[in-house]
Amino acid sequence: MPLTWLEPHSPFPPTHQALGAESEAPGLLAVGADLSVQRLLDAYRQGIYPWYSEGQPILWWTPEPRMVLPVAEFKLHRSLRKTLLKFLRAQGCEIRVNTAFERVIQACATTPRDGQAGTWILPDMVQAYVSLHQHGVAHSVETWVDGELVGGLYGLCIGHMFFGESMFAHRTDASKMALAGLVALCRQRDIPLIDCQQNTAHLSTMGARPIPRAEFEAHLSTHVGVPLAQPWAYDPYCWTALGL
Repeated sequence: MPLTWLEPHSPFPPTHQALGAESEAPGLLAVGADLSVQRLLDAYRQGIYPWYSEGQPILWWTPEPRMVLPVAEFKLHRSLRKTLLKFLRAQGCEIRVNTAFERVIQACATTPRDGQAGTWILPDMVQAYVSLHQHGVAHSVETWVDGELVGGLYGLCIGHMFFGESMFAHRTDASKMALAGLVALCRQRDIPLIDCQQNTAHLSTMGARPIPRAEFEAHLSTHVGVPLAQPWAYDPYCWTALGL
């Protein structure tokens, strides 16, 4: 089946039409359209997200299976627990939320990664997610040491669902501590699942696992439309959700 080319007001095709594992681009669903706030919200609510490189049109993906992190299964390994406890007690060390969103996404775009040349977080993507942040949908969790941003992550919160996008670290464990903070905030807000999109060994060691696309979409259908009772903001008491 040929890929769907999206015009500005075209709906997304059914996700079962995404290219299968036998193709060169498994999970690719459609091409084109734009990165407007409404288009992105429509996409994420259906389990679809954009991912493309410089020189390509916008590519829309819905992998099978889907990598997710059930927050109840997050593995806070002993070494990270020890590091977190020391960090949270140290003067000048902070986990913050939404104080430097654009700096976080820019750092994610520019921090080199093993085995990856270039970045998929292009200027148009940065602007699109900054717009989502301005609409109260995209959020950052940040690791700070003595006033310096040393790590963090960003993603979208829609209803009781968090969609993780990317993370970076300029110091050892800085992104892991931000992820632990995200999990603590999700537990505090009864958000049971964090979307990780793609399978990575790093996330697997922390409790992430693949689930069928149909199961992921069923979860979305019951969680993205339920508004949060608490605002998305840092709460120092969130760490009790991790037993800290």
